[in-house]
Amino acid sequence: QVQLVESGGGLVEAGGSLRLSCVASGSIFSISTMGWYRQAPGSQRDLVATVTSVGTTKYVDSVKGRFAISRDNAKNTVYLQMNSLKPEDTAVYYCYAALKRAYWYLSESDYWGQGTQVTVSS
Repeated sequence: QVQLVESGGGLVEAGGSLRLSCVASGSIFSISTMGWYRQAPGSQRDLVATVTSVGTTKYVDSVKGRFAISRDNAKNTVYLQMNSLKPEDTAVYYCYAALKRAYWYLSESDYWGQGTQVTVSS
């Protein structure tokens, strides 16, 4: 079994900051990409940011310069530091990991956390 557990969401005023964390646990051999997606009410789930095992990052344009993704490979943990938050950042944020559960697996599988609510008031 593999679990991704997020923490750090909450309510914050516009211009404020939050830090999200996500820990992957269970039967894990390797994780290539970890990241964050978000889903606002009535919208699809969209990419926010990803980071590879060697530290290559990718961001959606709307968060560049405000959000920073980082990762601790030894702890199978990914973080999302969110600064200068805007009301339009309000969404449920989901942690994502592409991983292999054992060395003999031919390909990775995608795993998701259950989500953490981020609400930014104006």
